[in-house]
Amino acid sequence: MSSIAFLFPGQGAQYPGMGKDFYESFAIARETFEEADDLLAFHLSQVIFNGPEELLKETKYSQAAIFVNSVAILRTLQQQFPDLKCTVCAGLSLGEYTALFASNRIGFSECLQLVQLRGRLLNEACEKTKGSMSAVLGLGAEEVEEAVRSVNPPHQVWVANFNCPGQTVISGTCDGIAAAAEALKSKGAKRIIPLQVYGAFHSGLMQSAEDKLSPAIAQAGIHDSGIEMVMNVPGDFVGSISSVKENLIHQVTHSVRWEQGIRAMMKRNVALYVEIGCSKTLAGMNKKIGMPQPTVSVEKISDLDGVASQILIKGTV
Repeated sequence: MSSIAFLFPGQGAQYPGMGKDFYESFAIARETFEEADDLLAFHLSQVIFNGPEELLKETKYSQAAIFVNSVAILRTLQQQFPDLKCTVCAGLSLGEYTALFASNRIGFSECLQLVQLRGRLLNEACEKTKGSMSAVLGLGAEEVEEAVRSVNPPHQVWVANFNCPGQTVISGTCDGIAAAAEALKSKGAKRIIPLQVYGAFHSGLMQSAEDKLSPAIAQAGIHDSGIEMVMNVPGDFVGSISSVKENLIHQVTHSVRWEQGIRAMMKRNVALYVEIGCSKTLAGMNKKIGMPQPTVSVEKISDLDGVASQILIKGTV
């Protein structure tokens, strides 16, 4: 069997109506949304399907919503293609929790509770200290890091995401973002685009959320698995339970090294990448990274045909 990676999206990919076609067409997906509603004791599924968009954007809703939607599609995919077995999982930021579940390291109920807690704590941290994020286009990651270091201190700004070549995200206070923007422009950045996010994720401004989340992750029933996992903080494969927990905790305030993680999988000769969940952002990033192998995105029911085609063409299972 060839090596297959399952990839899961993070916050920002959500939109009202995501997953509704799976809910209406597959019992396993419908049961997943209903199970989440029961566990959370409110109708998250109604927020997912009907919005409004502004409510779904709120961190305390969007994180659980993206996780549940991804799991519903994952379970459908596994039911429809029982021979499609992943050998490695990875997720962008919040998506790392879906990867944790998909790699059989934690159960659905406990993982959803962690995701809900994480969303609430990040929401509180955002309200406590106002901040923002911006995407930096057309400048190398090392140059972005140099520019950020040149203004921090005194300004509070950090590199939040290494997404793909030419796309790095910075995070911090509004003043910090502005100071970094000037330094980045002087280095030749083509564009600096403000992101529509609730706060300064993956920065030191989220320290209070990390501190409060840490005990819950330390006590979580995370298990060993034969499915490998690539994590955001090191941008590499992580093995032991203690390392998995440590990286989940530190991910709240540290950079997401997505490009590095994808390159680590490329070195292991992964034959097929399957992006599972809302939007097709990760497939786009893979293309910019220069991925020689195909990435199939499963966002809607119609995308299942693409998975079937790749299985036949590539002979991956």
